[in-house]
Amino acid sequence: MKIIQYLINGISIGSVYAIIALGYTMVYGIAKMLNFAHGDVIMVGAYISFCVTNYLGLPVVVSILAAMAVCTLLGVLIEGLAYKPLRGTPSLAVLITAIGVSYFLQNAAQLIWSSSPKNFTSIVTFQPLRLAGGQLVVTGEVIYTNAASVIIMLGLTWFTTRTRTGKAMRAVSEDRDAAQLMGINVNQTISMTFAIGSALAAVAGVLLCSTVPTLQPTTGSMPGIRAFTAAVFGGIGSIPGAMLAVFCWASSRPSAKPISAPSSATRSCLPS
Repeated sequence: MKIIQYLINGISIGSVYAIIALGYTMVYGIAKMLNFAHGDVIMVGAYISFCVTNYLGLPVVVSILAAMAVCTLLGVLIEGLAYKPLRGTPSLAVLITAIGVSYFLQNAAQLIWSSSPKNFTSIVTFQPLRLAGGQLVVTGEVIYTNAASVIIMLGLTWFTTRTRTGKAMRAVSEDRDAAQLMGINVNQTISMTFAIGSALAAVAGVLLCSTVPTLQPTTGSMPGIRAFTAAVFGGIGSIPGAMLAVFCWASSRPSAKPISAPSSATRSCLPS
């Protein structure tokens, strides 16, 4: 039973990483750049949700929508101010800039919210399911994160294959110059890609800190790197491939621990 419980725990955190990986995949597949600040956008989304629920006292749904709105705007600003001027430059310049943006967001969060960890209240309220006489525990976070990751993956697949904007994104991914000659606004398409990826980061941040409920400025760093690594393994640029790879990686981790057990304020938001 312990093996099955570890598998459930791995799938739980894997579904969060899958949402993170989908954001990486969207940006790389279309803009052909690695946005290593993506993990820190996750952290910003979690902080916005935390502030809306704890300081303003608004419902969870409002906090998630607010986090998505702020992260969408942040993603567009990052793309416009940091990455757009570097188009056509060597990839190393973009990579160094992404790392710089990542450190900037971490230090800005530390100045605004301090470096003290905050206890993040889970967005899930119903009781966990106890199976096999209580030996297997399936928490609400497990159900929510898995459902969210599958829905997002299917939604992105439909969006990129069926909608006009999605087809424009695929055209830019294939050949940016040819897409521009066909009348596609390349700059607007890339900005839209960053907006979608950053909105997904906000959702991932809320779900991540609902699963492991401690929030701090470095919350998104390691999950972002791990999700990126798994996305590369699954074929970065492929939405289903990235998601499948993350699930396989998370479920096979030999160090998987029962992260879905009852939480404490001292638990880190970075799974071991």
